[in-house]
Amino acid sequence: MKLLAIILSVVILSACSGTKVQRIDASETIDLSGAWNDSDSRMTAETMVSDVLNRPWINRHVSKHGKPPTVIVGSIKNLTHEHINTNTFVSDIERELINSGMVEFVASAKQRGDIRDERKDQDLNSTEATRNAAGQEIGADYMLTGQINTIIDANASTQLRYYQVDLTLISLADNRKVWVGQEKIKKLVENSKLRY
Repeated sequence: MKLLAIILSVVILSACSGTKVQRIDASETIDLSGAWNDSDSRMTAETMVSDVLNRPWINRHVSKHGKPPTVIVGSIKNLTHEHINTNTFVSDIERELINSGMVEFVASAKQRGDIRDERKDQDLNSTEATRNAAGQEIGADYMLTGQINTIIDANASTQLRYYQVDLTLISLADNRKVWVGQEKIKKLVENSKLRY
């Protein structure tokens, strides 16, 4: 009887503490923990892409070659103390660059591998009129690489989180660095149960 009462109590308490879900605008900035989040990723990508597209390298390239530069995003390393999904940051950067209309963009190494596999399949299975031939790819002129770093300063229940994102645009023809960008984010977090 006692066991039945305990089971019923657990069931009733579980039913009363239901999950509450609230939909919010995806562009709204909400910072729950002070850690790197979707807003940091999106805003940093927007700021840095705006900077890279408004520097002299792009006009020099167009003047010299008569066409927009072709860019690829290489690795963006997470050198912070926390887990950061750099894939979402890379996607934010790619979206901003492509949608600017000022550069052409080529697929990443992984995407190119998938596309090449599809071309091989087409070579065997598609009609000649619809087949896409190998050897027609456009090479990138520049690669964007970078890293995300943090410095944490904590005292009792207060923590200062400093994020620094460094990106470099490198010419694939001669390894020249044509642009170096940096974005800094500082967050003051007050919480009695801080962990880092």
